[in-house]
Amino acid sequence: MHVAILVTALGAGGAEHVIAQLGRHFAEGDRRVTLISFDAPGDPVYHVFDERLNLVRLGCASAGISGNLRKVSRLREVLRAGRPELLLSFLTKNNLLASIATAGLPIRWIACERNNPERQGANPLWNALLKLAYRGADAIVCQTSAVRRCFPPAVRSRLCVIPNPIAPSDLKPIDSGSRLVAVGRLDRQKGFDILIDAFARVASDHPQWQLHIWGEGPEQADLERRIADHLLTDRIILRGVSARPRGWIEEADVFVLSSRYEGFPNVLGEALSAGLPVIATDCDFGPSEMLSHGIDGWLVPPEQPAALVSALNRVLGDATLRSGLASRAGAAAERFAPPGVMARWDRLIEAVADRGQGGQPSPPALAGRDPVR
Repeated sequence: MHVAILVTALGAGGAEHVIAQLGRHFAEGDRRVTLISFDAPGDPVYHVFDERLNLVRLGCASAGISGNLRKVSRLREVLRAGRPELLLSFLTKNNLLASIATAGLPIRWIACERNNPERQGANPLWNALLKLAYRGADAIVCQTSAVRRCFPPAVRSRLCVIPNPIAPSDLKPIDSGSRLVAVGRLDRQKGFDILIDAFARVASDHPQWQLHIWGEGPEQADLERRIADHLLTDRIILRGVSARPRGWIEEADVFVLSSRYEGFPNVLGEALSAGLPVIATDCDFGPSEMLSHGIDGWLVPPEQPAALVSALNRVLGDATLRSGLASRAGAAAERFAPPGVMARWDRLIEAVADRGQGGQPSPPALAGRDPVR
């Protein structure tokens, strides 16, 4: 089978990391894989992609109506020329573009939603078109059971829950005893503004601790000003993107996820896999399906600074609690080990392929009722 995978770009992101693992798995299974991205051939590539993948970088990353029309046109050209049997599209806007580009072509299409559709703030017209587009999908992959509520009843029979694969970490924390680490794109979704304010309130009670935030994004200047306003430039450090995937693990003693919303936070799974004690907001979606409060992690309500302050005080001030959370973190991450996750992908693809040949997919493959846990 020839499988095409569509993504926006090949930089440092959770979807890109999942695609790198999927591409390698498909290639090892003797599937032909074409990876299509809208970025340019000279743009940075962060993750390691299997050399057997055929990379097609379209060089049409501009937004707006004309930019999106060009994306659809170039994507359709590539699909008509390459003639894959199946297209997997990743990320919300790409799903709509894929729906239009595949119209009338003999290609099965699986849409992969990677975030919280309720919180992304897309144009209402875009959302309305996407609801219509999803009716044409052969399957819609989401990462948690809770996200099912975001989809209209007309397409819920096509939903399939497949969590992200979290490979066991080959990196381990180098115990410094004093680094609280957060990781993610520097935008409002990740709640770093809340985290900085919360850390400022506990900093004097835990003078040995520093907060290191890894990532880049549009809110960097605002976050820098916020740090300066708290007079904590020596205690709160914006580190940029780590030189290698997961490199931040070696410099972490406690991991914190402060997000307002998520789809499935890969970095949380990576922190658990590395055996780090974690604090995470119980946001929609993901954290509550990835860990159990007080057992293998510490959950706090999202967008409640006082609750985050309390959690930071509790975890940073209690070495025994940190040790207990860390000792059970790895077991929590085992639920997302790649072999089991990839087997779900294989079952789904086989079901969709059978449907394309005139058969009917088995209900468990497309019903989306498999719990993450």
